[in-house]
Amino acid sequence: MVLSRPATGLWWGLLGVAAFSFTVPFTRVAVGGLSPLFIGSGRAVVAAILAAFALLLTRQRLPRGRQWARLAVVAAGIVVGFPLLTSFALTTAPASHGAVVIALLPAATASAAVLRGREHPPAVFWLVTAVGAVAAIVFAFAQSGGLGQLNWADVLLLGAVVAAAIGYAEGGLLARELGAWQTVSWALVLALPLMAGLAALSMAQQPPSASPGQWAAFAYLGVVSMFFGFFAWYRGLAIGPMAKVSQVQLIQPVLSICWAGLLLGESLGWTTIAGGLAVIVCAGVAVRVRLNPRPEQNR
Repeated sequence: MVLSRPATGLWWGLLGVAAFSFTVPFTRVAVGGLSPLFIGSGRAVVAAILAAFALLLTRQRLPRGRQWARLAVVAAGIVVGFPLLTSFALTTAPASHGAVVIALLPAATASAAVLRGREHPPAVFWLVTAVGAVAAIVFAFAQSGGLGQLNWADVLLLGAVVAAAIGYAEGGLLARELGAWQTVSWALVLALPLMAGLAALSMAQQPPSASPGQWAAFAYLGVVSMFFGFFAWYRGLAIGPMAKVSQVQLIQPVLSICWAGLLLGESLGWTTIAGGLAVIVCAGVAVRVRLNPRPEQNR
């Protein structure tokens, strides 16, 4: 059976989400022994080295003209902004609270996609998106013990959402020109000098010292979260429609909190099951909403 292009885009998106769902729990593991600056910058250095080898081995052509500026936007969002901000936030916030970032990303990415990619979803799409985002936020906050007061960790997480949403939207469009994995690879290489400098600074301030498990978590962040996961994710966004594919990320906080329970021992109660079902249902409805404009009536 041959899948249609929209269905293919959704499956690639789901594969990327599955890879990203371990990011928050593994970041929480890594910050137990490594500095947040080293984690945020070092994982980008690891991914950039892999990206450089991949680009050289496949002899990819260099981006041209304005593509470099657009790659800088992608790099600022997903290579610099999101990893650093979440690493610092998760030094104090538990993984379940950090899943709020993932809960907000689909709505933020869809909004950025509409503004940048000129997509025009119908009103029902935005309604389901809003319901799904609210369900995901309530779910994640319930797992962290309640809404409470806004603290610096929340500010950092909110900044990470904005950064990633812009990077996802621009990267999804650029992937149609450069290719899915090529886009994230060039973004990683472009940011390498900055991130290598930050990694060197962090090592000078605090030499890395961690357990094997913490190093394994760091390795996952560099190899999968920062590199291979984006192969699938940008492939899905490139096939699109971008605003529609982005909504499968509503499932990510459910997976992240489940991994937090299994790997970190964070409690999973009835709210996990109820909230998880609510998020998955909203995601399922959202990805099935038609985004094609209504045909014009004959005059």
